[in-house]
Amino acid sequence: MAKFLLQSTYTIDGLKGLVNDGGTKRAEVVRKVIEASGGRMESIHFSFGKHDTYVVCDLPDHKTAAGLAIAIRASGGVDSRITPLLTPAEVDEATHQKTEYQPPGR
Repeated sequence: MAKFLLQSTYTIDGLKGLVNDGGTKRAEVVRKVIEASGGRMESIHFSFGKHDTYVVCDLPDHKTAAGLAIAIRASGGVDSRITPLLTPAEVDEATHQKTEYQPPGR
């Protein structure tokens, strides 16, 4: 499984729903949708910074992550972005891959 960060900002309607549901219920809804996608929610945090929620989760693959993000955004309650997360070991592997690249203008 791959790890992802899901960052969401509530719309006005989404905030109204949060006020009605509360944070615990919303966290349970998020956990259920991730599990229904074959994943596992590691953590969820609410914030009052740039985004309203931060979710770290494991999902089977990038296609599943994209489908989840599309379904969540299409609901209209939140504006979400999903970002793949890499472990230090995965970064080590990536830095050891031989890739030739020619920058523009050279």
